[in-house]
Amino acid sequence: MKLKYIKRVTLSVLLILSLSVTTFYATVTQEQIDQVKDQVGNLQQQVQDAENVLDEINNQKENLEDDLDDFNGQLNKLVNDMNDLEDQIDVKKDEIAVATTDLENAEKQVTKQYADMMHRIQYMYENGSTSMLDALFGAKSLADMISQTELVAELVEYDRQKLVEFQELQMQIAEKKEQLEEEETSLLALQEEMGKKRIKVNSLIADTEKNLEVTNQQVSGAESVVDNLEAQLAYWETVESQLEAQKLAQDLEKWEEIQQSGGTQDWTGVGYTPADGELYLLAAIIQCEAEGEPYLGQLAVGSVVMNRVHSAKFPNTITEVVYQRKQFSPVASGRLAYRLQAGVNNSCMQAAVETLNGNIVTNALFFCRSELKPNINGTIIGHHIFY
Repeated sequence: MKLKYIKRVTLSVLLILSLSVTTFYATVTQEQIDQVKDQVGNLQQQVQDAENVLDEINNQKENLEDDLDDFNGQLNKLVNDMNDLEDQIDVKKDEIAVATTDLENAEKQVTKQYADMMHRIQYMYENGSTSMLDALFGAKSLADMISQTELVAELVEYDRQKLVEFQELQMQIAEKKEQLEEEETSLLALQEEMGKKRIKVNSLIADTEKNLEVTNQQVSGAESVVDNLEAQLAYWETVESQLEAQKLAQDLEKWEEIQQSGGTQDWTGVGYTPADGELYLLAAIIQCEAEGEPYLGQLAVGSVVMNRVHSAKFPNTITEVVYQRKQFSPVASGRLAYRLQAGVNNSCMQAAVETLNGNIVTNALFFCRSELKPNINGTIIGHHIFY
């Protein structure tokens, strides 16, 4: 903004110097001023429209940047979750590998225990006619024989229990392995789902970045439009100010001539009877010149018109005074014609009625915007100075 301000001020200074050389000695007409005012008004509206477009594009840019931050946040979280998931899958694979080894060992134990048990049973049956009889008849007593029989039974029962234990362990390990494999399948499915989501988020990020790039270009273009319009506006505002100042100088020159020839007021006190429509015309020019001004300012504009009517230096009717060439800018710009067609407000109509009834609040014949600061002792009312 500071750069814009410097550029605008520099341009204004150069234009003022240029205009002071090229137009200062030329006669400035009100029509010229009105044309420049229209140009300024149009450019002000264009600047406002361009700034509104720029604001809208900047809002879109901010929304896209917010979306991009959100998508990047989603992607970062997704990547972290996927890394955690890969760690879980690796752990699960290790657990499955351990379970597989345990299951293989358990299967070997069951096979071995079963083989050992069957071998002992087969041995006892195949050698039972000698070994078992020898053990029984070789017993020294009945108690010893019973003990030998129980020992054989316990050995068989032990083999059977061990076989059952190994089979149960084998079953538990198999169930655990199956559960681990199901969990691994679920983790792999989740990993696949996250992979698809990651692809989608990456696509959203890519699209958003493209849209953001386009929006940045639009912002740059809109800023260029605003800068260009502001430069034009600065030019025409400078032209307007220069023309207003020259017009004021011409009015002051005429005012001084009037002062030297008898003063600003040569009204003899004779009343004025307005022609048909002149009350409405007076109210319309008051509204064009002083709408938005305090009521006293509206009365003052009406007083200037009537002072000119009663002055020998100006025409002697409201119609002729209002339509005198190069005097009232709303006439040249067309604003007066529009106001006559659109109607006048109550305040300006009341000011016109009071003025025609003799409520003259100033003896001035001229007025201009007070911001022009003419080097005169006038009366400031609202944004106007009357002299």
